[in-house]
Amino acid sequence: MALSEQYLNDELHPIDLVEHIAEFNDWDFDRIADDQIAMAVEGQWRTYSITLAWSAFDETLRMICTFEMEPPEARLPELYEGLNLINDQCWAGAFSYWPENKLMVYKYGLVLAGGNVASAEQIDTMIGAAVMSSERYYPAFQLMVWTDKSAKESMQVAIAEAYGRA
Repeated sequence: MALSEQYLNDELHPIDLVEHIAEFNDWDFDRIADDQIAMAVEGQWRTYSITLAWSAFDETLRMICTFEMEPPEARLPELYEGLNLINDQCWAGAFSYWPENKLMVYKYGLVLAGGNVASAEQIDTMIGAAVMSSERYYPAFQLMVWTDKSAKESMQVAIAEAYGRA
């Protein structure tokens, strides 16, 4: 059964939908407020902190997916160059680095203007894209900040994808 089939006749608040998705996937979550939820999603490389918040003002479901990163000061220019290269490849969402919090952040906003309602599949896809992008680029970020490799060289590990099966 599709995620949204159980909600066909119900217009749930977007954060209620996120809560149901988190329960369905057995993710740890905390309903911070009526309009905000935080959860932990386990990836291959690490556990990602994902927060979704509903803004009624601009009718946008905002998502951030974060993980800690403490690059040496001398490697920040390489990291920022790498962020530009990575964001050129991301069509849904973008990465930024918040140095004050020492966090790598993947951000995305789902605009639902005009009274549109988010589906469970849309929200699940948002979360999936955040985790998938974070997983894909995590090794490149690590190479950029902890080796002497350039951003372009570091990106090779993210660009390379296996084809076929072993």
